[in-house]
Amino acid sequence: MSTDDKRVREFAYQIWESEGKPEGQEARHWEMARKLAEAEALAPKKSPKAAGSKTAAKPAAAKAANGKVPEPKAKAKPAAASKVIPPGEKAAEKKPKAARKPPAV
Repeated sequence: MSTDDKRVREFAYQIWESEGKPEGQEARHWEMARKLAEAEALAPKKSPKAAGSKTAAKPAAAKAANGKVPEPKAKAKPAAASKVIPPGEKAAEKKPKAARKPPAV
């Protein structure tokens, strides 16, 4: 049995299990598995550099000049993510902020 045949068999078994092991679906499972194996074989192989190497993680774990490990920066949320408007409701119109007067001395 070739490597391709083994891969098709593995895919067919995974499909069969994922669908709850139904009876009478063998032909459909084998066809789906064959297509998956073909797509997998045609997909470009990732080189070790493209997949990311262990040396790429070293700068993130490196100590700063003062000997402390830098803390990761927090990601800012987009402004629109702060307020979610349910469907069917209109967004409240924002009023422009008034300029403040300088304090009296």
